[in-house]
Amino acid sequence: MAGLSEIRMQVMWNRLISVVEEQALTLLRTAFSTSVREAGDLSAGVFTPEGLMLAQAVTGTPGHVNTMAEAVLHFLAEIPREEMFEGDCYVTNDPWKGTGHLHDITMVAPSFKDGKLVAFFACTAHVVDVGGRGFGADGKSVYEEGILIPIMKFAEKGKVNRDLINILRNNVRESNQVVGDFYSLAACNEVGHRRLIDMMSETGMDSLDDLGEFIFSRSRAATLERIAALPKGSWGNEMTVDGYDVPVQLATTLSVKDGEVNVDFAGTDGQSKWGINCPMIYSKAYACYAVKCVVAPDIPNNSASLEPFTVSSPPNILNAERPAPVSLRHVMGHMVPDLVLGALAKALPGQIMAEGAAALWNIHISARPEAGGQGRRSEVLMFNSGGTGARPGLDGLAATAFPSGVHTMPIEATEHTGPIVVWRKELRPDSGGAGKLRGGLGQIIEIAPAEGHEFDFSAMFDRVNHPARGRDGGEDGAPGVVELCDGTKLRPKGWQHVPAGKRLILKAPGGGGFGPASERDAEAHADDHLKGYVSGDQS
Repeated sequence: MAGLSEIRMQVMWNRLISVVEEQALTLLRTAFSTSVREAGDLSAGVFTPEGLMLAQAVTGTPGHVNTMAEAVLHFLAEIPREEMFEGDCYVTNDPWKGTGHLHDITMVAPSFKDGKLVAFFACTAHVVDVGGRGFGADGKSVYEEGILIPIMKFAEKGKVNRDLINILRNNVRESNQVVGDFYSLAACNEVGHRRLIDMMSETGMDSLDDLGEFIFSRSRAATLERIAALPKGSWGNEMTVDGYDVPVQLATTLSVKDGEVNVDFAGTDGQSKWGINCPMIYSKAYACYAVKCVVAPDIPNNSASLEPFTVSSPPNILNAERPAPVSLRHVMGHMVPDLVLGALAKALPGQIMAEGAAALWNIHISARPEAGGQGRRSEVLMFNSGGTGARPGLDGLAATAFPSGVHTMPIEATEHTGPIVVWRKELRPDSGGAGKLRGGLGQIIEIAPAEGHEFDFSAMFDRVNHPARGRDGGEDGAPGVVELCDGTKLRPKGWQHVPAGKRLILKAPGGGGFGPASERDAEAHADDHLKGYVSGDQS
């Protein structure tokens, strides 16, 4: 009978994951912003009444999922239980209590069954604009970066907070898109709630307590078993990245002991005066993700499987304190997995992939007609990716978003949102670091204002001056390049201008190679040439 009970619980666990997957798909289908609808820059999950994450949707990014796991606890600390009602929906974009910067909106909704609180649903999405200076590194404090929404009610007992909507409409550039995404997030949680109640009613469940205990106990035990198999000790790693105007040194010490893996960021450079700082909630999300990718990649992500992974740090650029500017927190945050994996490579030699492009090559474009002309004004957000590092048994992946996991945005969808033309988007030959296993290729993107228009753009690029490093004798990937079509070099970060008639050319960096290039298989080498991944004169 116990065996049957366990089987039933496993079926319910799978059913719960399908509930949050449908929750996430609702957000994908209804979102107004292309970054959500086309790229999947979101998260969705279900939580216990105590705020512990039971299950997450596979759709979404580690930075959103793992911050959401902590953010729900902040909501519960702010809103008393006696002030929670059926039909409620709560919201924030507080970088230190949400996902690290103002552009991400997190919504949490209580789920009641027969008047009893049985769960919370939460979701996060990146919106195209939050006012202020716009999505970029040029702010000197979070107050310049846009509107900050403290934890509050978006809706109470099913009635939307019209004052909040009015404030939003008057503080952002793309009001219809942003307000539309708020409703989309609320709908996402509502669908999760309905599917959960259907599941509980169908199976006769009055609460998720027993299922939660089943999920947490097995997830925790399986994760601790994996940690027990690791070598014990401490290993360090350092990495230099471009920063804004001066290079930034990132450092970590990874320690493995019984029942715990700790990542500490002591030794990392202090806060920047520019908006590239990263709140701890986001650095922690990606540090845990990196460790989990190696130690327990097949164990479902929930509060119990994340619990043994801890992160600590003094105040620095990876543990920025309020009110530091944090708009581009993803640039430093996306470097954290390579930093942590470098330490793990010393603990597990020969088993860890090389460094990759890491940070997304996002670009935010503010397009407008030329002076005195007629045309459209629009805010356009485009996601691009460089190559991943080569793996111990496989080449790196070309133009793939690791660690963020977002999709490539279709050119047609991007051009539809504003007066721009993407003339070229193709793989970049010779950009993957040579090695026994070759690093993934970057890509070349060529963007121009539509006829009669010009645009400003926010550069959010890294690995321009400090390319991805190879592993175990593999060569470095190619550095990134930011320039105009006439050869004018541009800065990798900050707002800049592209006049009418010019084209912006982005050459995203490649991933590092793994192992000596002299050991590459002759057939693989010939295939690289055949496919144009390397040029004819490259050995």
